[in-house]
Amino acid sequence: MVLKNENEQFQTVDYTQDDSVVVITINRPEAMNSFNAQLRSDLLRALKKAKLANDVRVIIIKGNGKNFSAGADLKNTEDVQKSLEEVLNNEYRPIFDLISNIDIPVIASVHGSAAGIGLSLALCCDLMIMSDDAFLLAPFTSISLVPDGGMNWFLVHQLGYRKAFQLCIESERIDAKYCVKYGLANKCVPTEALDSEALIWARNIAKRAPLSVTATKKIMKYAANHSWSETYDMEVPAQQKLIDSNDFKEGVKAFIEKREPRFNGD
Repeated sequence: MVLKNENEQFQTVDYTQDDSVVVITINRPEAMNSFNAQLRSDLLRALKKAKLANDVRVIIIKGNGKNFSAGADLKNTEDVQKSLEEVLNNEYRPIFDLISNIDIPVIASVHGSAAGIGLSLALCCDLMIMSDDAFLLAPFTSISLVPDGGMNWFLVHQLGYRKAFQLCIESERIDAKYCVKYGLANKCVPTEALDSEALIWARNIAKRAPLSVTATKKIMKYAANHSWSETYDMEVPAQQKLIDSNDFKEGVKAFIEKREPRFNGD
C-alpha cells in the first residue's frame, strides 16, 4: 500500500492517494463543509488532478467533521458580488460535469448531512455509501428556492416524479436506510466503519478491468436518456474494442488459471 498526501495545493480539501484510490476530503468543518468560492475551486482542481493521474482508478469524496456538506455557505459574503446564475454555471457546473464525464467511478461517502447543493454533489457521484446516522436533505422550499445542481434530474430519474416531488416540497430528512431502499444510495454501514468500508469498496472496484469499468459507466450514462436500440448500438462497438484488448486476454487467462487478474488498462 502506497499512501500519498498532497495537500499543499489546496486550502479547503485534503487530497490523499492510497495506491489506485484517491480520497478527496471536503475540509471546512467549521462551516459544516458548506461551499464557498474557495471550496468550489479546490474541489474542481482536486478532481482534475485525479483525472490526469495515470494510476488512479477510483475517487472517494467525503467530508471532514460532522457532515458531508451542508450545501452553499449562506453566510458567505464573497458570492454577493456575483449573480447566482453565474456561480451555478461557472463554478458548480464544471464540478458536476467532471464527475459525470470522468472515466473512473466516483464514490460519495456520506456521514451526517448532505444538504442542498451538497446533496447534489452526492447524487452526482456514481456510487454512494452512507453511515447509518446520515441523512439527505433538500431544504429549498423552506428558503423559497428550487433544487439546483442538477438535483431535479437526479431525483426524478432515481425515484420517479411523484416521490421526488414529495421529498423536495416537504423538505424532510431522508435517512440512510430509506436511501438504500429506494436506490439513492448503494450501502448503509455503521458510522464508525464508514471510512474503512468506503475504502475497501473502492479498492475492490479498482481491481476490476479499468477499460470495462470506463465503458460501462459511459454506456449506462447514455442509456439513461436513450432507447434500448440506441443503447444496443453503443454496446456493440464497445464490446468489440474490449475483446481486442490485452486486459480481456489477461482476464480470460486468469480465469482459466484460477488466479486474480492483473489489469493494465490496455
